[in-house]
Amino acid sequence: MQIIIFFLPQLVLLLSMVLVFGIDLVGSNEKKWLPYLALAGSVISLAISLYLFGWVEVTEQTVLGGMIAIDSFALFFQIFAALVAGIIILLSMEYMDERSSSKGEYYSFILLASFSISLLSVSADLIMIFIAFELLSISSYILTGFLRNDGKGSEAAIKYFLYGSIASAMMLYGMSLLYGTTASTNLGQIAQNLSGIDSSLRWVVYPALVLLMVGFGYKTVAVPFHQWSPDAYEGAPTPVTAFLAVGSIGGGFAILIRVMLTGLPDFQVDWVALISALSILSMTLGNLVAISQKNIKRMLAYSGIAQAGYILIGLVSWGGWQAGNVFDGLSGILIYLLVYLVANLGAFAVVIAVENKIGSNQISDYAGLIKRSPLLAGTMVVFLLSLIGIPGTGGFVGKLMVFGAAMNMEYYFLAVIAIINSVIAGFYYLNVIRYMFFQPLDEPAREKIKLTRSLSAVIILTCAFTLLMGIFAQPFIQFVQASLGIVAN
Repeated sequence: MQIIIFFLPQLVLLLSMVLVFGIDLVGSNEKKWLPYLALAGSVISLAISLYLFGWVEVTEQTVLGGMIAIDSFALFFQIFAALVAGIIILLSMEYMDERSSSKGEYYSFILLASFSISLLSVSADLIMIFIAFELLSISSYILTGFLRNDGKGSEAAIKYFLYGSIASAMMLYGMSLLYGTTASTNLGQIAQNLSGIDSSLRWVVYPALVLLMVGFGYKTVAVPFHQWSPDAYEGAPTPVTAFLAVGSIGGGFAILIRVMLTGLPDFQVDWVALISALSILSMTLGNLVAISQKNIKRMLAYSGIAQAGYILIGLVSWGGWQAGNVFDGLSGILIYLLVYLVANLGAFAVVIAVENKIGSNQISDYAGLIKRSPLLAGTMVVFLLSLIGIPGTGGFVGKLMVFGAAMNMEYYFLAVIAIINSVIAGFYYLNVIRYMFFQPLDEPAREKIKLTRSLSAVIILTCAFTLLMGIFAQPFIQFVQASLGIVAN
């Protein structure tokens, strides 16, 4: 019974997807209700997840022959997936009404992709990991090219698919090397078999580790596996771009953490060195290239690459879990993902509002936004300051915990590079603020920007949580500390 209850949030997402798709096949009259039906499914899934997290004691265990893990870490990402699904659906309502008549298919794939994130977080076997990984990838390919008449979107989807196929193939080959070495696909059994492996076979693990990181690096948009993201972010429908920037990255980090800590703990020295290099490259390249971007979606794409580099510091800086220690690395990762979720999705909500009005995503189009919509300009400032890491916002707490973990483990060089990169990032974030407040407004663009209720709700709620997480961080820190069932035992 506990197992069934634990999987209720995932089942709700899956059944909602089937229901939305099925009703879409019935006739055209029901289609106007489909976004609300999809939203109801994500809200119910979120409510059940929060109930399970707060009031039901979860016994750490694996089921289905060890393929599925039941722990608080998986519950955290079930909450994360439901949040992403609900916010993306709200962002999509007006946007997709004007651009596509295939609403049933669209909302079905949003729910399926969100379900895939939660499935990734519970996967404790290489076979299940690959299935969930590909389910998320295929859903993302389809969503990226969903607007069939948009040539840029189709091009982005093809590039995304080609990069993803190669990354998945290399990751699968790495999995086969691990299976050949340990005779098991279960992460726990792999760790046990590797602990007593003959020294003559240990060398096989190193290429397997590199090949696995190709797949995980592609999903977390870490350099040098990031090449697909700028084109995909720019070409995809903007709500889908928001999903790729937050949901897909979150799923990538969920499985990266589980594989490294559960399956390869004895090789921590090796994967720490590899991930440190990816972190430094991601932070530096992402921030430097973002400076020159003229399109705000491409700028946020390179910003996301840099943010992934910051998050990787948390995994590098994991030195073991201790109750009450907030600088353990993993706590930093989880709080950073929450902060990034609300700040980035809030920023994309502003981007969608502006795009719906003027049909463009150029940064120069944000000139004088304070006069056209004080709400959009004011909240965008909060979101951008959070992404920089300014005190008083959630971004400061996330960076403090991640950078503090690096300092705690005496990775001073990594922490210094991260701090320098945060300063560099301020240049292109503040540039957007400069346009919104200090650049003159063109005469033809003086018309006010009116917001729909769904966009207004997303912008206000994400702004409120961005500030709340910066000012009253302790409840959120306690929440992520309670989510570390993967390492607590």
